[in-house]
Amino acid sequence: MATETEVGELLHQRGWRTAFTLDERVNAWAALIRAIERGYSDHIYVYSNDLYCRNWLHEAWLLLDEHLVQLWTPRIKALDDRYKAATIDDDGQALDQSHRLPGPDLWWWRRHPRILTGHLGRSLRSAGAIGDDPDTACPPMTLRLVG
Repeated sequence: MATETEVGELLHQRGWRTAFTLDERVNAWAALIRAIERGYSDHIYVYSNDLYCRNWLHEAWLLLDEHLVQLWTPRIKALDDRYKAATIDDDGQALDQSHRLPGPDLWWWRRHPRILTGHLGRSLRSAGAIGDDPDTACPPMTLRLVG
């Protein structure tokens, strides 16, 4: 098993554009999830590219020292749970219309955002995705004054 630095270098040698660190890829996964929770509106190609941060983590997990895996797994699992809550499982049917899906063990490619908005929302809806409209996804709270 390898250290974080060794894994970053090894994955870079295997084709990743740089020798990423775990912190960088975990932060990228967290940022993508925050954007999805708010309503990801960029183009589907940008979204597909953003999903690759989770691929990197998947590949790194197979190579990392067991201690690092145990250290980072709770954070990754919490982020994965948030991603699952913010997305809908459609077995990849919507994303497959514009991006060839990777292997079946990469489950995050088989889900699409629950809130469909902007360019991504239009692309996914045209591919058959069903989701929430951003205007109705979270109804506004109303305050009632009691006096």
